[in-house]
Amino acid sequence: MRGSGGERLVAGRDALRRHAWGEAFEQLRAADAAGPLSPEDLEPLAEAAQWIGRLDDCIAARERAHAGYLERGHPRRAGFLALLLAHDHFAKGQGSLATGWLRRAERLLEPERDSVEYGHLLRAQGLMAKDPDEALAHARAAHDIATRSGDRDLAALELQEQGRLLVAKGEVAEGLALLEEATVAAVSGELSPFTTGIIYCNAIDVCRRLADYRRAGEWTDAAERWCERQGILGFPGACRVYRAGILRLRGAWADAVCEAAHACEELRPYNVSVTAEAFYELGEIRLRLGDLADAEEAFRQAHELGRDPQPGLALLRLAEGKVEAARTAIRSALADDSRDRLGRVQLLPAQVEIALAAEEPEVARAAADELEAIAGVYRSPALEAVAACARGLVQLATGDDAAARRSLRAGCRIWQQLEAPYEMARARTWLAAAHRAGGDPETATLELEAARASFERLGAALDAARVMEMLAGETPARAAGPEPGRAQTRTFMFTDIVRSTQLIEAIGDEAWADLVGWHDRTLRALFASHGGEEVDHAGDGFFVAFPTAGPALACSVAIQQTLVEHRRRQGFAPQVRIGLHAAPAQRQGRAYRGKGVHIAARIGAIAEPGEILVTRDTVAARPPGVTLSAPRAVVLKGLSEPLEVVSVAWR
Repeated sequence: MRGSGGERLVAGRDALRRHAWGEAFEQLRAADAAGPLSPEDLEPLAEAAQWIGRLDDCIAARERAHAGYLERGHPRRAGFLALLLAHDHFAKGQGSLATGWLRRAERLLEPERDSVEYGHLLRAQGLMAKDPDEALAHARAAHDIATRSGDRDLAALELQEQGRLLVAKGEVAEGLALLEEATVAAVSGELSPFTTGIIYCNAIDVCRRLADYRRAGEWTDAAERWCERQGILGFPGACRVYRAGILRLRGAWADAVCEAAHACEELRPYNVSVTAEAFYELGEIRLRLGDLADAEEAFRQAHELGRDPQPGLALLRLAEGKVEAARTAIRSALADDSRDRLGRVQLLPAQVEIALAAEEPEVARAAADELEAIAGVYRSPALEAVAACARGLVQLATGDDAAARRSLRAGCRIWQQLEAPYEMARARTWLAAAHRAGGDPETATLELEAARASFERLGAALDAARVMEMLAGETPARAAGPEPGRAQTRTFMFTDIVRSTQLIEAIGDEAWADLVGWHDRTLRALFASHGGEEVDHAGDGFFVAFPTAGPALACSVAIQQTLVEHRRRQGFAPQVRIGLHAAPAQRQGRAYRGKGVHIAARIGAIAEPGEILVTRDTVAARPPGVTLSAPRAVVLKGLSEPLEVVSVAWR
């Protein structure tokens, strides 16, 4: 980089005006190295560092600017920098440091009660307030100061904060009107980038808490476009968490996993609370995919970062058949009296399901009553659907089949209107149970077949398996997950990179590690999108279980076609062989045990490079669009009789 410190300073200021954050940071940092910047120029250096995800550099520049303003005798600006530093340390999860900076800001700004900076202090105090009425009073006072001072940023922030608090109090129409007024100011470009980002994030968060997914989706898309235009890193990470939730609701789970995982990586260095939310979202998606081990790990990481892992972890325990553990976890979460009504509404549907599994219908009824009351206040379609389904489950459990059918039909209709395929499929399984209880097995079967098709399309492995059991008449809809040790029929897949030892010798350890990393990420995304449950990963191969043969075959073809496309575009991809076999096996924790698993492994081992080899019985129904070779007999180690296999023509 060439030029004097003064030239670099001018170039940095110009880049900042263009919102070229990376360029601004480099130019201003170079200018600072040539000669210490003034507090006025350290502030934009900090802002540029913040937008490119360099929070430590941002904090260092703000600390120096704060000290510089104190030396000059400018307490108002020094106090404002102290507020920003408190915000930065809260984002990093450093509560003691954050509180210290907030106290310093209070000391500096208390004598400056008519200043905009004091308005920002009121905002910070309002955000910290435990009492909603106290918080609302702070927001209104800060907004008054902003209006008198003509500060658009603070005025928009406090208009939105009033809206958020009014929504939480149940004054939804008035609150949303204020929220939308503030958000329009952000959309129109009237506000600074920092304020715009905060307003977008808060608007989306309120809509999500209200379960107003239409509004949340619209604001998420708008925020993402804004982030791309601005070249900003931090807020896209937060938006990705929200976007992952919307994608999960819409049934685009592979995309949702990618968004949530990206957010975890992007936010970890500088926003602990939103990173925790990203891990929780990842756990929710993996739970729906039936990947219980990875879901638990995601919930664990969310908890480590300070996010309550409920209701996800309680529902995971229910899926494992650990009803008492689920019951204890959800009761403990609901006993937390710091949650407002919109916080409790996230937990109550799980309480209904878990209480019914624990044979506590009165507990379930109380949770359903509370859900209905909250839905009546906030009148969000999604909340109404959740409440209707909860009521229907309680009615079904207590023998009122006709009422259950009415409630569950209402829930199904709303989920269909909201285009939420997983939630609708779950409601269909409960409605099927109500039809069956009412003596209408034909309609029950229609609902179950529709639910099964949806679950398989989504990749909801455990839900699809549960519906298969219901179709066979083996289990009620509200039962928990598969019982440990019980035989379960699955289609097992084994994959393996061919001639991996020779590849390592040819390309070296470092390149091999990169190649295997790409291979693993690619295959895992395909397993997830087809409803596969990763059982084991040893070396360069995978052991995956699918609820039925159809998704397993589709996933196998997708793997081979993806590898071919990568070879075409990039010049190389490893050859992978795949073996498939459907059979009953014993479920023991995450593992499957039994003869069928051994057969699947040996089928995979004898497949040729790039081949999908399947036992003939697995594809006896010949799924649509699948072309098979003529069967051939193979002799497998440990089996006394030959086994017929076919190859899938995927090219």
